[in-house]
Amino acid sequence: MQLSPEASKPIINRLRRANGQLAGIIRMLEEGRDCEDIVMQMAAVSKALDRAGFGLVAGSLKECLASGKSEELDSGKLEKLFLSLA
Repeated sequence: MQLSPEASKPIINRLRRANGQLAGIIRMLEEGRDCEDIVMQMAAVSKALDRAGFGLVAGSLKECLASGKSEELDSGKLEKLFLSLA
């Protein structure tokens, strides 16, 4: 499964934001910031990564169905992909 550039753009944007958040967490640690603030930011990054992953799988599935190649879908493979994000 491969995403079109239009479908991958929001996922790429989400990952770029998560990358910026992660850099911010590193800075917070280096500056000795409060653990509670750091954990909150880590939770936000984790959620952003999860949403990007679900968006990737869902977008791929949608494009596969739209292209008429649904008979090529491997339900076991899709299940493993979804479960790997859980």
